[in-house]
Amino acid sequence: MDVSRRRFLGGRAPGPTPFRPPWSAAEPLFLDRCTRCNDCLKACPTQLLVAGQGGYPEADFSDAHCTLCGDCARVCSTGAIGRDVEQAPWSFGIAIGEGCLAAQNVECRVCGELCDAGAIRFRPRLGGVPLPDVDNTACTGCGACIAPCPVVAIQRVAVNPAQEPS
Repeated sequence: MDVSRRRFLGGRAPGPTPFRPPWSAAEPLFLDRCTRCNDCLKACPTQLLVAGQGGYPEADFSDAHCTLCGDCARVCSTGAIGRDVEQAPWSFGIAIGEGCLAAQNVECRVCGELCDAGAIRFRPRLGGVPLPDVDNTACTGCGACIAPCPVVAIQRVAVNPAQEPS
């Protein structure tokens, strides 16, 4: 079924494209290939993948993160999820908002401690606690920093590959 036509006729405004498993095909191809068998959900060791709208798998970073293990791709027989390690698993990074405890002069480095890629570093500042600095070129999009943030100050943001430095 044409999802955009169904949304038009149903009167619902289209929402943002959900976050699919890492290395998923482009959304139209993903929707065409995915059979909603749930094998990827069962294979995910952190339970990051959940059944979303229409039963299609989505990455839910509210309680889990991605280890980039590739188990979801290994069990996907349709090609909806691949695993090209030469490409970034997702086209998003993170942004840390003003609600961050460090911006409120409260010492907190939870996000940086959990970032295995080293994409979040804390830069010292005079008269205050160090502030987080995000390098989205190093960010894998794993989401390990999102759920543990005590004030929910970390959001996913789209990364435009054309704007990334070479």
